[in-house]
Amino acid sequence: MKSVWYKEAKLLRTFIIKIQQGEELVGNLAAAVKEIGIDHAVIVSAVGSVTDVKFRGIKAGAKLPITVPRMTVHTVEGPLELLGLNGNFFPDASGKPDCHLHIQMSKSSGEVIGGHLFSATVFASCEIMISELHTEGIERHYSKTGGTATIFIEEEHE
Repeated sequence: MKSVWYKEAKLLRTFIIKIQQGEELVGNLAAAVKEIGIDHAVIVSAVGSVTDVKFRGIKAGAKLPITVPRMTVHTVEGPLELLGLNGNFFPDASGKPDCHLHIQMSKSSGEVIGGHLFSATVFASCEIMISELHTEGIERHYSKTGGTATIFIEEEHE
C-alpha cells in the first residue's frame, strides 16, 4: 500500500488580508477567501495579536482516531502575540472551501503555545498573507482512521 501521495500545485495570486481589532479571526478569514473566490490556498504568513483564543492539542499518549476524549481544548483570554498561523483551504465534498488552521502564540511571559485553531478575536491587528493555489483533484474529507478532516488526493482512490 502506498503511504505518500503528492500533487503539483502552482502559486497564483497572493492577497494581503487585514482583520480589524475586535473581529473574529477564523470567520473573517474564511469570508475574505470566499469573497475573493479562492477555493485552494495556503497561508503564507500572519502577524498581529489575538485574544479569547480557543484551540486544541492532542493528549499525550492518545491513539487514533483523534476523538474528543483524546483532545485537550484550551481557551486563553490573552492578549497574546500572534507568532504564526499555518494552514490551508481546500474544498470539502460539497465544493465549499474548508479551512484548516494551526496557531502559534506567545504569552506575556514568553511562553509559546499553539495548536489547531477553532476561534480567536483580533486584539490590536491581524495581517495575513494568503496565496491562491492552482491544483485539481484535492478535496478535504473526514478520515475515519485519523478522526479528523484531511486532504485526499484523487489518485489515492485509484
